[in-house]
Amino acid sequence: MGILSRFSEIIKANINDLLDKAEDPSKMIDQYMRDLTEALAEVKEETAGVMAEEARAKRLVELNEEDIAKYAELAKKALVAGNEGDARALLAKKQQFELKGKSLTESYEAAKTNAQKMRQMHDKLIGDIYTLKERREAIRAKVAVAKTQEKINKFSEASDKAEGAMGAFDRMEEKADKMLDKANAVSELNKASEELSKTVEEKYQADAIDAAVDEELAAMKAELGIK
Repeated sequence: MGILSRFSEIIKANINDLLDKAEDPSKMIDQYMRDLTEALAEVKEETAGVMAEEARAKRLVELNEEDIAKYAELAKKALVAGNEGDARALLAKKQQFELKGKSLTESYEAAKTNAQKMRQMHDKLIGDIYTLKERREAIRAKVAVAKTQEKINKFSEASDKAEGAMGAFDRMEEKADKMLDKANAVSELNKASEELSKTVEEKYQADAIDAAVDEELAAMKAELGIK
């Protein structure tokens, strides 16, 4: 895959879709940043190569212009010396360099344009990475807050359950109190009933004793002749 294709894929990647699918956005951002950093290294290397090509093309143009100037100067010297034939040959050579110069200039302009585009891409990528680094810290902070909030929510749910359990325990305790009060009341009623039965029994037992005493007393009086 060429550097430009790779760079284009990374830049055009739908980061929003990636983040939507990610369980932890901060981890996805870190991966995206690593991809951009790797792309930057490749873009930097490619940019250096294109800039070197620009410099080479410029140097060839300059050398060709020097040759043009050199043969023009030699042609002039040949004419001054009265050697028109030599001057003609030198001018023909100069024109060959001029024709070559057109091609070299076109190559240089293309290399220059490519170098400018690569430098712009390189500078933009550096700026984007810097911006994304700042945004990454903000995203990390938001993720941290979100995770903390999730924990709080879970604790809140546990607290709500505990509060519900407290209510249920209150109802059970109230029911237990009612059961105990009822049992105590039945016990008191049973005790009162037993005491009443005992009192009646004792009364009748006392009456029976009194009757027996009277009967025995009468018999004793009769035996003694006491009226």
